[in-house]
Formats: sequence, C-alpha cells, structure tokens
Amino acid sequence: MIQIGHCKRLLLALAGALLMVGTAQAARLGDIATFSGVRSNPLVGYGLVVGLGNTGDQTTQTPFTGQALKNMLTQLGVTVPPGTNMQLKNVAAVMVTAELPPFAGTGQQLDVTVSSVGNAKSLSGGTLLMTPLKGADGNIYALAQGNILAPGISASAGGSSVQVNQTGAGRIPEGATIERTVPTQLAMGGEIDLALKRADFNTALRTMNAINQAFGSDVATAKNSRTITLRAPVDEGAKVAFLARVQDLDVTPGQDVPRVVINSRTGSVVMNRNVTLNSAAIAHGSLSVVIDSNPIVSQPNALSGGQTAVVPNADISVQEGSGTLHTISESASLRQVVDALNRLGATPTDLMAILEALKSAGALNAELEII
Repeated sequence: MIQIGHCKRLLLALAGALLMVGTAQAARLGDIATFSGVRSNPLVGYGLVVGLGNTGDQTTQTPFTGQALKNMLTQLGVTVPPGTNMQLKNVAAVMVTAELPPFAGTGQQLDVTVSSVGNAKSLSGGTLLMTPLKGADGNIYALAQGNILAPGISASAGGSSVQVNQTGAGRIPEGATIERTVPTQLAMGGEIDLALKRADFNTALRTMNAINQAFGSDVATAKNSRTITLRAPVDEGAKVAFLARVQDLDVTPGQDVPRVVINSRTGSVVMNRNVTLNSAAIAHGSLSVVIDSNPIVSQPNALSGGQTAVVPNADISVQEGSGTLHTISESASLRQVVDALNRLGATPTDLMAILEALKSAGALNAELEII
C-alpha cells in the first residue's frame, strides 16, 4: 500500500521540478516539429529460432512451429515423411519486428527485435534463421538473421524455477539487411510541409515568424495549428542546407494546455505546471466491508450416530472513515495546488476520485485524462 506521506513527497517533488522550469523556454525546431514525408516504416516477419537448449516450443501445443519447420526443410530439399511427429525442444516460432528509417539505402543494417509467439521458455542462445521482413504493402524490404541477445535468464529444477528479466524476447543488433528502399521525396513542387508534434496556434505563428525572420518574408506560411508550408530551393544541395538551418532555429512553444493525467492501473497522478484550482469544499471518506470467516466444527456426542461437520460462520463488519469537510482556496500555481491536495491527507487512490469530482464540479481548471 502506498503511504500518505509517500504520496505527499511525490507531489511536492513533482511541483518543485515543474516550477523550476518556469515559463516556456525556447526549443530547437527540429525537436518539436518534423518534415512531411520524413518518417520511419514498421517491418514485421514470421520466422524460426533454432539452437535453444530444450527451452523451445512444445510442438504438440504449438502445431504452427512444426508446420513452419516442415515448410522450411522442404524448401531446402529435405523431405519429411507424412505423419511424422516431430518432438522438438530446441525450435521456437517468433515474430521479428524492425523500423525502416527514412532515407535508408540498400545494404544498410537494422536492429531487430525477436519475440516468441508460442510457449518457448527462453530464446537465450538461439539463432534466428533467415526471415523476410515485410511492410504494410506486403513487399519484402529486409532480411533478418543472426544470434539473439536475450536480456534475461531462467532456470528450473525439482519443481522450482527462477527467472530474471524477460526471456521470451531478445534483440539482434544489426541483424537485418535492407533489400528494398522506400523513396522519400522532399519539397515536391518547391514546397515542403513542416508539421508540429503538438498542435498549437501560438507555436505555429511563432514558427512562421521565426522562419520568415531568418530567410525573408513569404518563405513560411502557417496553414493551421500544426502545419507550416515552406518554400524550399530547387537545387538538392541548397535544399538540404535550407532544411538543416530551419530545424536549428529556436522557437518558444505556446503555453501547454492544463492537463491532469491519471493512470488507474498504477495509481500515478501527473499534472503540468498550468493546472489551477477554484475555491471548493471537499468531504471524502472511505467505506470498508470486512468479512471474517470463522468456521465451527460440530462434534456429535458419543454413540449418538451423528457425524462431525463443519458449520460455516462469518462475522461481517462495516466501517466508514471520517469525511470531514475541507475547503481549498483558489490557487494560481502548481505548488499551491499540491499543497491544497496534500492538506486533504488523501492516498493516491483517493486523490484520483477527488480530482475527478473537482473536475465535475468545475473547480479543476484542467483537462482530465485517464490512461
């Protein structure tokens, strides 16, 4: 259970860290925006890992592993007699994923991630056989093969087992070779779009002004809160130099939207520095129902012919925590918000309910997002 004092320390540390930031600072344009068309593409493939030390798939429960191995052996000229029951322990079926970066050329290497899709206990020490990696269009863009580096270890004996980190997945550094490229064309028709990672009209306006100030008027035009169109040079070398200068410009982003993010699975509550509170009164109590089972053994008298029986017996108690009414004053800074919430003495679970109620009552000036 997370203690109340620990919750207060977390909120105070969060407030201190955000208040140190102060007002928004200038950011490098290349960090808050991307050029249209400059993107990576996901690749995926299905393959086999061999050489496992009796930690592979149980083929009776994962028939697709044996089927894939038979198909591969057939392609290599090895015929498996029909009806053969292959009891394999050192082979595992896996999914192989990778990211094809923009402007990647044929022959370059990619890091790949290998993940078990069956019931293999561990991929440590295994070797991925040649696996085609396909894009969303179904074309093969890379071939993956190599020895797997798994981050965890596992061991079992006599009915006991121990596992450290994840053993069902691993990586192969530079384990794939690019066989096909994705054409990326910049500045078609002499124009290219600059897309902000976070849509904001103030940021778009400041970005347009900063570019026009550096290169002259009418170079940049803001279309909306996210997209700024740039007039780029036609010459390839001049185009690259122009885009390099653009992404190195400093732009002060617009003010963030007040937001509170709640993770209901972990009990985490995070809020940015723009969150404020209006005056409100809060009463929050807890209701707990405790059921204590105390079965009674009924023993019959001697020679009575009865049988010993267990009679169920349960004690039920209901406890309601104090719900004293607390007032919170109007706040203009994150630290004041944190101090007001800490004075309520709420646990993280209670805090989530209080913030939701404050939002419904109109006292929380922020967007409430639950993940």
